[in-house]
Order: sequence, then structure tokens, then C-alpha cells
Amino acid sequence: MILVADSGSSKTDWLLAIPEQETKQYRTSGLNPYFLTEKEITKVLQEQIAELIAYGSEISEIYFFGAGCSSPDRHEIVSNALSQFFPKAFISVDSDLYGSAYATCGHEKGICCVLGTGSNISFFDGEEIHAGKHGLGYVLGDEGSGTWFGKQLVTGFLYGVMPDEISDKFNTNFHLTREDVIKNVYQKPGGNSYLASFSKFLSEIRTTDYAQKILSDGFEEFIETNIKSFPEYHQYKSHFVGSIAHVFADELTAVCKANGVHIGKIIRQPIYDLMDFILTRAEA
Repeated sequence: MILVADSGSSKTDWLLAIPEQETKQYRTSGLNPYFLTEKEITKVLQEQIAELIAYGSEISEIYFFGAGCSSPDRHEIVSNALSQFFPKAFISVDSDLYGSAYATCGHEKGICCVLGTGSNISFFDGEEIHAGKHGLGYVLGDEGSGTWFGKQLVTGFLYGVMPDEISDKFNTNFHLTREDVIKNVYQKPGGNSYLASFSKFLSEIRTTDYAQKILSDGFEEFIETNIKSFPEYHQYKSHFVGSIAHVFADELTAVCKANGVHIGKIIRQPIYDLMDFILTRAEA
């Protein structure tokens, strides 16, 4: 049996390939080792995927691609947690950028962009990824992400610059106070996911000039600071992975076209394409 996982900061999708049976799918909360310890990841696995853990001794290979898995010490945090439940499995832990690249580019060259809770980018040469100087997290970066858009909405509301009708609707939905925001962003873990949760509101006000301006500004900033940092970006397709890219694909496409960015795939969840890639590679 082969288990593949694609993890962001908010959620993790799991697919289990069982010979001569339908693939089984599971979902847990995000397992980002920058925000969670080995002990905390172990607890999440124990509480949220007991059914999957039941296959522990039968699973021979695990391929985990996750946000925050960009260095050997972070790989080890995730690997150690997984090995407690899957003792016989070969475990590979890598960055979500590799997962997204495999799911979108396959073996072709291209630029792979992640626009979900956070944002990131890499150039894939067909075998290896070449990360840019980005992925600085929600405090310093994450342009065009759910966290970035959530931050614009929250600050717009608290600063009183959000249009009255939209502000009233926002207040009805969230009953937000300055104290709530400060506590959740600065004093509690998961400040990025907290801010990103507000980005869903953009779907409700999508047709307004206010929402369109925020979306345009966010995607424009991502393109300027991320995609255009690769001098030859116009020679390759730029693929996009993540909920923000998928939900707001029309707005993203318009901004990309205006900037000469050639769009490839736009997919919400890379897990299915990623599993196909892993299985095909195993058969080769």
C-alpha cells in the first residue's frame, strides 16, 4: 500500500492506494512543522485518522509533501511522528512545492505557484525545484494568499475604510473586535489560518468594486514579487495550486494575462494528480 499526503497550514489531504481496491481518501487539519511539534502532529494523527492508522503495518511507502517541510530538521519532525504509526513504511517527507510541481508540471519545466492559506513559488526544471527568495510567511510575505486577503479585510474593517454596506455585512458575519484580532493573531497559535479564514468573505462580496480591487491588488503583488523574480517567466507556463487560485481563477487569469504570464493548470487540490504521478513513477 502507498500513502500520499499533501499538507498545507489549514488541512492535509491523504490518499491511500490499496492494490485492486478503490483509493481511500482522508482529511486532517494542517501539519506544518513550523507551527506544530512532533508531539502535536502525533496527537492530530491519533485523533483524526484512526481508520488510516489501522492499516499501519500494511503500508509500505509514505510520501508526505507539506508546507513548512523545507529543511531536514522539519522533515524529521514529520517523519518521526509518522513512523510511530507506520513502523514498516519507507517515509519520504518533502516540501509542498515538490508536491505541487509533480502534480502540475509532471516531468516538464514550468513555474509552480501555491496560492492557498499562504503563498509560495518555485521553478521546476523537470527534476528538481529551484525556490525563489520567497515563502517568507504571513508576517513578511504570503502575497496573494488567503492570509494576505484576510488581512486586507480585517484591517479595512477595523480602520473603518471598508464601504458601509460591506462593513455591516462583515460585522454581521464575524462580530469582530480589535481585542479578538490581537488575541488570535499575536497571542494564539495559528495566526495565519485565523486571518485566512476571513478570505471566504470575498466570495460573498465578489462582484463589488471593493472585492475586485483587493483581489486584483493581491494577485498583482504576487506576480510582481514572485513570478517576475524569474527573468524568463514568460517562456514557461505558470501553474497554480490552492483554494484561492481555484476559487478566484477568473480574477487571477485576468491579472496574469495583463502581465504576460502564461497560465498552465489551476487546481484546487494537487493530491489526485500527485498520487497519479507517484504511482506512475513507481511503475516505471
